[in-house]
Amino acid sequence: MSIRRHHIAKNIIICAAITCLTACSPAEDHDGPSPPKEPADERKTFVLDYGIEIKLVASEPMVQDPVVITFDEDGRMWVVEMRGFMPDIDGKGEQDRIGRISVLEDEDGDDVMDKSTIYLDSLIMPRAIAIVKGGALVVENQSLWMTEDTNHDLKADRKTLIDKTYAGSTLPEHSGNGLLRNIDNWYYNAKSRFRYRFEDGKLIRDSTEFRGQWGISQDDEGRLYYNYNWSQLHADLVPPNQIGRNKNHTPTTGIDYGLTVDRRVYPIRSNPAVNRGYIPGTLDQQGKLLEFTAACSPFYYRGHALPDEYNDNVFVCEPSGNLIKRNVVNRSGVYVAAKDPNPGKEFLASTDERFRPVFITAGPDGALYLADMYRGLVQHGAYVTPYLRDQTITRKLVAPVHKGRIWKIEKPGAEKTKVKRLSTDTNAGLISELGNTNGWHRDTAQRLLVEKNDSSVNVALKKVLKDSGNQLQRLHALWTLEGLHALNATLLFTLLHDNEESIQIAALRLLEPFVFNDNLVKDKLASQLSTLTDRSERLAMQVAISCGLFSYKDKQAVLTKIIGKYDSSALFRDVVMSSLEGDESAFLTALSNSVQWTASTPSHEVFFETLTAAVIKKHDQKEITGLLNRINVHRKQPGWQEKNIFTAMSIQGNNKAPAIKLRVAPELFKSNSNGYDTARLLAIESMFEWPGHKARKNIVQANSLSEADQKQFITGRRYYLTTCAGCHGSDGKGLSRFAPPLAGSDWVTGNEKRLALLILHGLEGPVDVVGKRYDAPEILPVMPSHSTMDDGAMTAVMTYIRNEWGNHAPAVGGRVVPKTRHTTQGRVLPWTPTELNEFIEKNPQVLDTK
Repeated sequence: MSIRRHHIAKNIIICAAITCLTACSPAEDHDGPSPPKEPADERKTFVLDYGIEIKLVASEPMVQDPVVITFDEDGRMWVVEMRGFMPDIDGKGEQDRIGRISVLEDEDGDDVMDKSTIYLDSLIMPRAIAIVKGGALVVENQSLWMTEDTNHDLKADRKTLIDKTYAGSTLPEHSGNGLLRNIDNWYYNAKSRFRYRFEDGKLIRDSTEFRGQWGISQDDEGRLYYNYNWSQLHADLVPPNQIGRNKNHTPTTGIDYGLTVDRRVYPIRSNPAVNRGYIPGTLDQQGKLLEFTAACSPFYYRGHALPDEYNDNVFVCEPSGNLIKRNVVNRSGVYVAAKDPNPGKEFLASTDERFRPVFITAGPDGALYLADMYRGLVQHGAYVTPYLRDQTITRKLVAPVHKGRIWKIEKPGAEKTKVKRLSTDTNAGLISELGNTNGWHRDTAQRLLVEKNDSSVNVALKKVLKDSGNQLQRLHALWTLEGLHALNATLLFTLLHDNEESIQIAALRLLEPFVFNDNLVKDKLASQLSTLTDRSERLAMQVAISCGLFSYKDKQAVLTKIIGKYDSSALFRDVVMSSLEGDESAFLTALSNSVQWTASTPSHEVFFETLTAAVIKKHDQKEITGLLNRINVHRKQPGWQEKNIFTAMSIQGNNKAPAIKLRVAPELFKSNSNGYDTARLLAIESMFEWPGHKARKNIVQANSLSEADQKQFITGRRYYLTTCAGCHGSDGKGLSRFAPPLAGSDWVTGNEKRLALLILHGLEGPVDVVGKRYDAPEILPVMPSHSTMDDGAMTAVMTYIRNEWGNHAPAVGGRVVPKTRHTTQGRVLPWTPTELNEFIEKNPQVLDTK
C-alpha cells in the first residue's frame, strides 16, 4: 500500500527566532477547547532551543498514532502505530486489531516522506520494534514476535511467536518495551527483567535487572539510560548482570541510578488536562505543569547534525507538558550526572495542547526524529481521574484520534547527503562505518557484520583494534568480534594495557568467559589484577566486579586494596560485595586484622555491617557462631567492629532460618551488664539453641513489627546505610556538620506523610530536633531531595528509621509514598520546617493515602 504526499507541505521549516514570535502570543485561550491543527499550523506553535530548526517529515493519514520510530540499514523509517490506544474516554476498542507497522520512504531526498508501505497490520497495541536480518522483532498483543519479509517487498510474510510473556502486563503504561540493541549485542528493554540475543540463528532470553518505564537508550560505551514518569533520567553505572552476582547481598546502587533530582519543566502554555491537575502544587498560578508527570523515551544523542553543544545530551519527552527536556551529561570517575543547561526554557515546547512527543531517536543523517502522537488524551483509561475525565470531555479533547506527526530536528541549513545503503555495503565499508561520527551508523554496521557471520572480517577487525586512531571504531570492532565469537584471550590481554580506558574495561569484561573456562587464563589474569586497579577509578571498579570469578586467595588482597581506597563510595562497596559470595566472613576477618581498618569511620562501619548481614544471610553455622563468639569475648569492652557486628546480627536475627546449636550458653546472654540493648540481645539469642534453651522466633525485637514489616525493616537498613548514614550516622545520632539525629526525632516518628514529604522534597533552614535547634554550620544548610529513590526503597527506609534506635512508630504502608509523591507533584523546592508543618495542617485531605 502506498500513500503519496497527503497533507504534507514540502520543506516545512521553523527556526527558533521565528517561532518565539508566533508562539508566545497571549491571545490563545488555553482553558477552552483545543481544536486540532493542521501540521503547518502546529509547527507555528513550537519554540525551540537555539541553533536548531524543525521540519515536518510525515503526518496523518500516512502515519497515525506513532509511538516508536526506527530506521533500517537502507535509511527507511519504520513506524509503530498504536492506533488502538484510547479510542474513546473509556478505552473501548483497545483490543481491536487496528495497529500497524509502516515503512516510510523519502524517494526524492527532500526530507518529506513520499511513500508508505504497511509492513504488518491487524495488530493489537503494537509497542516495540527492532530491525533484524530478514525482517523485524515486533512486540504486540503482549508478546514478542519474529516477523520476516521473505520476498523483500517490505511486507511481512511470516510471523512467529517468540515469547508470549514478553510484556509482563496488559496495561500499556506498565508493559515491556524497548528492544534496544546494545553495544554488547544483547537486546534490552524497559519495564522488563528480560534481555534477548541471537545465537546460531535463534533468539535466546536471559534475565536481567529491571529498568524503567517507556523507552531505553545507550551512550557510546553502552551504558543504559531510561526513566519513569515521575523521574526523568536514570542510568546504569555498571555493566548489566554483574553487580548482582552475590546472592547473599542485594546492591542498593549501580543499577537504576538517578542522574538528576531536577524535576522542573517549563511549558509555554497552561496544562489543565493533566491527570492530577486538581491537586495543589501540580500546576502553577498560570495553570502550567510544574514538574514531570509523564517523562518517557529518554534518548542519548550520538549524532552530528545538531550543534556541538548537543553532543552527550539526553533528551526526555514530556507529553503532558507538550515539551522535550534537554539534559547535559557529566561524568566524574565511576559516576554520571545530568543537568538542565537552560532552566526556564525547554529544548522544544509547544502552545498546542495536542502536541504529544512520545519517542525520540536519531536517523542515518544524524538528525533527531520525533514521534508526535498528536491527540488530546494520552492518559490510559485505567488511570484517568474524574478531574481529567471532565477536562477531556468538556474541552473536547477526546476526538479526533488517529492523527500523528513525525518531525525532524537539525541545524539550520544542514547539508543534504544521500542516505548510504548499508545493506549493499562491503565488509570493508561496514568496518569503516564502525567509526562514523553518527552513532546510528556505528550501531547498524555492527549489527550487520554480526548478522552476516562472515569470519573473513576477523583479521580486518583486529587490525582496526591495533591501528585505528578512532577509539569509537575500535570499541565497536571489539564488540563486533565478540558477536562473531572471534575473540581470544591473547588479544584481550594485550588490550588490558591499552591507552584507552573504555577498551581496557571492555577487554576485562570480555575476558570473563575465558577465565571461567581456562585455568591458565585465570592464573594469568589473577597476577595482573592488582596493577590494573592503579590505572583508573573506572577500571578499578571493573576489576572489583570481575574478581568474583577468582578464588578467595587470588582476590582477597585486590579487593582489600580497592575497598581501602574507595570505601566511602556506596557503589564500590556494592561492587566489592558482588565479588565476595561465600567469602564474606573471611573478608570480614581479614579487614578486622588490617591496620588500615583499625579506626572507626562511618564508611568502615557501614561496610562491616554489610559484610555481617551477608554472613547471616548465607547461614553458615560455623561462620555465624564465629561472629557470636567474637561479640561474646569482647562483651565487656566491645570495639567499634564488635558493635557493628552486634547491630547487624540483631537486625537480621529474627528470621526463619534453622536455629544454630551451641554446646553451652554464651555469657553474652546470661546478664545484661554489658550495656547492649535488651531487645537486640533477644533478637540475636533467637538464632541459637543450647541445652535447656529453644530458639524463639518472631519474638518482640527493638520494634513491634509484623513479619512482613520486619522484612521491610531489614531492607530499609540496607538502603539507609547507602543513602542516609553518610549524614545521619549508622547509629542515627547524626554527624557533626552534616545532619541532626534521627533517634528520638518527632520528624521521624510523627506524621508518616510529613516524613515522606521531607524525604521526597528535602528540608532547609534551622530545624528543632529533640529539644535542640540545629542550623548551619552545625549541619548542612539543606537536606537534599531523594525523589529518584523508588517507592519501595523509600517505604522501607521510613519503616526502618521509625523503628530503630529506640524509635517506636507504625510501619509505613505501601500506598503512602506513591500517593504522597503524586499528591505533591510540582513541588520542586525543599520545605522549610514551618512551611511543611503548615502544609500538613492545611491539607489533610490531600495527603489521605486510603
